[in-house]
Amino acid sequence: MSSEITPQSPGRKPRVAVVFGGRSSEHAISVVTAGAVLRAIDRTKYDVLPIGITTDGRWALTADDPERMAIADRALPSVAQLAQSPDGSVVLPVDPSDRELVYTEPGTMPKALGEVDVVFPVLHGPYGEDGTLQGMLELSGIPYVGAGVLASAVGQDKEYMKRVFISFGLPVGPYEVVRPREWDTDPAAARKKIVDFAGEHGWPVFIKPARAGSSMGITKVDDVSGLDEAVAEARRHDPKILVESLLRGREIECGVLEFEDGPRASVPAEIPPVTAHDFYDFEAKYIDSATGLVPAPLTPEETAKVQELAVQAFDAASCEGLVRADFFLTEDGEFVINEINTLPGFTPISMYPRMWQESGVGYTELIDRLIQAALRRPTGLR
Repeated sequence: MSSEITPQSPGRKPRVAVVFGGRSSEHAISVVTAGAVLRAIDRTKYDVLPIGITTDGRWALTADDPERMAIADRALPSVAQLAQSPDGSVVLPVDPSDRELVYTEPGTMPKALGEVDVVFPVLHGPYGEDGTLQGMLELSGIPYVGAGVLASAVGQDKEYMKRVFISFGLPVGPYEVVRPREWDTDPAAARKKIVDFAGEHGWPVFIKPARAGSSMGITKVDDVSGLDEAVAEARRHDPKILVESLLRGREIECGVLEFEDGPRASVPAEIPPVTAHDFYDFEAKYIDSATGLVPAPLTPEETAKVQELAVQAFDAASCEGLVRADFFLTEDGEFVINEINTLPGFTPISMYPRMWQESGVGYTELIDRLIQAALRRPTGLR
């Protein structure tokens, strides 16, 4: 059953809570994304309430100041720098019939912040993009932008994402999983598992956290000598790691957006080789601002194929709202899906809004469409 939708007061603009930051290693990138969203959201159409989640999990009222949310001189922003108080907390209701937020601060009376009609989460990684926040919002009966609990969890865990894609017949590259217990109890056997995988598929391999994004914790490993260090780096972000073979080809991305009549794909983009970096890692993506080609220089047939696969991936994982689907176009002309991102970045250099801009949907319209899709969709089973 769907939860009851609280009617909006006549003449009141929908109130959007932009929730950002969070406990994951992608905290700073989430803050940057929130700054871009706050800068572009149509204030004549929506009331906006920025809420930041600190790295220790406190929900804080923050300054509505996008300029302070940008990367400046290679320094990353944080919610702690933006919070109106070092101790104040925002509390969500647990009653689906009540959408009023409350602000509490030690030594003071709780303060009502008013109702929220929709949450726009711009959280990346665990504790926000992985279904945990979505589950809390479902319990509270508050509509939200983006994928639901299942799709968010599948989209975050690259092992199960690949298993879902394989079950739907989507092309997936070779991979191996090393679970926490394997490495903790018998690291020699776990190491051999990776070496055997490399022996079958060739070096180099990529060692990455199974449940992280923004290219965090990924290492390209050329031989066994770099293996332990790469595993340690990945496990700093997630005790479960993924091992992937190198797919030689072009990196192609495609955006999917939910319209009134269903999901549609954007023009694709290409991430060209990054000469100053070994691969498209965090530094290349966010610090050195490496940019992609939009639209990707593909044939009409290649463009149609990757758009078709992107929408199939969206549907396979039961996604809603939006997805960025990442592919390799291999040297033999076949597309292989690498992963989907259910809450892709909205920073000024992010590929998802750039692809939709080139597809005729500007940044402000993109945000509006996402909010409207969330408002149309009830919480609960659907």
